[in-house]
Amino acid sequence: MLFWSVMGASIASALLPLINIEAILVVSVSQAPDQMWALLVAATIGQMLGKILWYWGGMNVERAPWVHRQLEKPKARASLDKWHERAEGRPWFTAGLLFVSAATGIPPYAVTAVLAGTLRVPFWIFMLTGLAGRGLRFWAVVTGTSSLVHFF
Repeated sequence: MLFWSVMGASIASALLPLINIEAILVVSVSQAPDQMWALLVAATIGQMLGKILWYWGGMNVERAPWVHRQLEKPKARASLDKWHERAEGRPWFTAGLLFVSAATGIPPYAVTAVLAGTLRVPFWIFMLTGLAGRGLRFWAVVTGTSSLVHFF
C-alpha cells in the first residue's frame, strides 16, 4: 500500500512542483526502512510517469496559441533556435543536461522535460537519463537524511 501511495504522490509532484516528493519519500522510508528500495523505485517511476506529460507537452507546445504568438517574436524564436542548435548533433550534451537536471533540479527538471520535448530529444534518451538522475537524487536524499539523523 505504501508503495502505491508513494508512486501516486510522486506522479502528483511531477505535475505540481509544489508537492515535495523528497519529503514524502524520507518520511515514508523512515516509517518502513525495510522497503527503502521499493519506495525509491516507486518514487522514480512515478516521477518519470508525470514528466512524460511535460515532455509530451513540449512536443506539442507550438500548437498552443499563446506559445505560437510568443515564438513569432524574434527574441523568443532566436532563443529556441539557439537551444535547438546546441542539442542537434550533440547527444552527449543533451543527455548530460537532462541527467544533471534530473539529479540536481538545476535547471528545474520540469523545464528541461518540456525543452526535451520541444527539441524532439529521442524519448529513450529522455527516459534513461531521467530514471537514472531521479533515482540517484532520491537515493541521495534518503541516505543523506538517514545518515544525518543517525549522526545526531
